[in-house]
Order: sequence, then structure tokens, then C-alpha cells
Amino acid sequence: MFLFVGRLRCNLVCSIFIKFSSMTRILFVCLGNICRSPLAEAILRREIHRRGIQDDFLVESCGTANYHVGDPPDPRTIRNALKNGTEIHHIGRQFDRTDFDRFDIILPMDASNRSNVLRLPEAEKYQHKIKLVRTYDTNDRGADVPDPYAGDEKDFQEVYEMLERSIRGLLQSIAPGSKEN
Repeated sequence: MFLFVGRLRCNLVCSIFIKFSSMTRILFVCLGNICRSPLAEAILRREIHRRGIQDDFLVESCGTANYHVGDPPDPRTIRNALKNGTEIHHIGRQFDRTDFDRFDIILPMDASNRSNVLRLPEAEKYQHKIKLVRTYDTNDRGADVPDPYAGDEKDFQEVYEMLERSIRGLLQSIAPGSKEN
């Protein structure tokens, strides 16, 4: 009995590890983790669910600063997401050095956050994983996503549209055969 339970546990743990290791793990990064990166996380989650490929991805977001650890997204971010048909469920967290190993793709929102991530001592060996999110934007490839925090509803909508284009470009790059259901 003990041997069977041990094998069952091992098989379960091994299958979870294999599934996790075969997933594409994506991390979005902004400053406070209450506006841009949780919105990007929510948009990508929506898109992969629409395409039926949610089991192939692990998606998270974080901030480079610790201002909003444990906080929900900014209410304006939540309103904007809902207005655009995107549910957002997130609790703020700060970028951690273990994220370099945990994620395959790290997508900062702007050059400043990219610089903050690359400033960490071990970042040099992970540079290949770190790209600006708008690297995948068909309108303005490689530009910054502006922080809408000090702005109004129009600014949040512009950020939403930038992120949506970028995420669709990202999916075309890493999951080219997937289509919306």
C-alpha cells in the first residue's frame, strides 16, 4: 500500500512538474503593479481563454516598486478592463529575483522598468528573456506604454488599446496557429 501511494504521489507531482515546465510562462512588469501590468495580464488571460490555449500558459504581473504590494488594481484600471470586456483579478506584488527563473518571457511596460529589472545583479544572464511589451505592437514597435496613473479615462483607454495590440502580436509570435473561438 505504501509503495502504491508513494508511486501515485510521485506520478502526480511529476505530471504537475512536466505540465508546468511545458507551459509558456509570461510575466508583465510595470512600476506599481496596479495599472499597466495587471491590465496586460488580464488581456492575455482573456485572449488565451478565447483561443482555448489557457492550459499552455502561466501569466502573472508585478511591479518593480513595492508601493502597492497586496493591493488590488487601480479602480480606473478595473473599470477600463470591464468596459472593454476583460475581467481583472489581481493582487499586487513586487518583482522578485526568482522571477528570472520562473518565467520564460518578461515584458516590462517601459524602458525605465526594463532598466530596473536589468539592474539586478543576476539579470545579465537573463537578458534574452526581457523585452518591452510593445516589441509586439504593430503600430509603434518597441515604444513605451505610458503610465496612465496621473491621467484620465482617455489615457487608460489608450493604454488598453496599446496592450491589446501588443498581446495579439505576442500571441502571433509564440502561438501562431491559435485562433479566437
